[in-house]
Amino acid sequence: MTEGVGYIDFSGYSKCPVLSNAFTRVILGPHCGGRVLEYALNGVNVIKLDPKQEGWTYVPGKPGIDPCGGRFDIGPEMTIPPHPDIWIGPWQAELIGPRAVRLTSLADKPTGVQLIREFKLAEKSSRLRCTQIIKNVSETPQYWCHWSRTLAEGDGICVVPLTPHNRFPNKYIMYGPGAVMNYKPDDKNIVVSNDFLIISSVPEQPKLGIASSAGWFSYLMKNNIMFVKRFPVYPERIYNEMAAITISIYYLKDIVCELEPIGPKEIIMPGESVSFTEDWQLVPFDFPSDRRVDPIRIRNLAEKIRANE
Repeated sequence: MTEGVGYIDFSGYSKCPVLSNAFTRVILGPHCGGRVLEYALNGVNVIKLDPKQEGWTYVPGKPGIDPCGGRFDIGPEMTIPPHPDIWIGPWQAELIGPRAVRLTSLADKPTGVQLIREFKLAEKSSRLRCTQIIKNVSETPQYWCHWSRTLAEGDGICVVPLTPHNRFPNKYIMYGPGAVMNYKPDDKNIVVSNDFLIISSVPEQPKLGIASSAGWFSYLMKNNIMFVKRFPVYPERIYNEMAAITISIYYLKDIVCELEPIGPKEIIMPGESVSFTEDWQLVPFDFPSDRRVDPIRIRNLAEKIRANE
């Protein structure tokens, strides 16, 4: 056994890789899409799972599912072809070091790529480093981007730092109803305060897009845990989602919230690879009963936990 890594049966699957330290546990699901099934602080899992999906496995040609969990994908969302082999297909898992696991997908013909995901849990904190590698296994250049699609427990509060020269009049866009991209939404549950966008409850339409180069945001959950994501942003590069956003947040009613850092457009030549890394952290935080938060306090807490790494 390597320190802090092994296997466990979980959520209807056998031999799931597990990473652990004194107070954090991460369980990975290579059986269906290379997901995170558990990211838990002191035994409290922040990842949303559906019991009806337990043990589900992919059969080519048969109907699929939209899997729950800590998901990752590639985009752009509206132009990428269907790619079930990597979205819900089986992945290979290998233990690569203390509290570290690598998951590798099938080679995917529609997109021309193979995906590799490496997960590394810190020794003495909740920091989980998630790196997705996109490898071109085709004979032509490929043009994809990183797209994180983490499903967390629902009905929380999202706090996103804004940056100058925002091109959206209200600092975000709202998708819908239908195919509309509303560049000037007005939602009572979304406010701007001290250069932060605060989503205090479920918005009128589920999907939001934000163009921030701050490189982090936080999500406060009713289980009294704050989920912080950090990721690189490249203002000088092209972002190839339709609205060139760096973050998308999706509230499915009060059931689940999808936390989505988005990477820039990658030009991947045959045989070459690119990567994108997110750092996740969990910290105790009393959920406010009135749903009011001080974004400066959130920023200071996020900076403190980062400084203590």
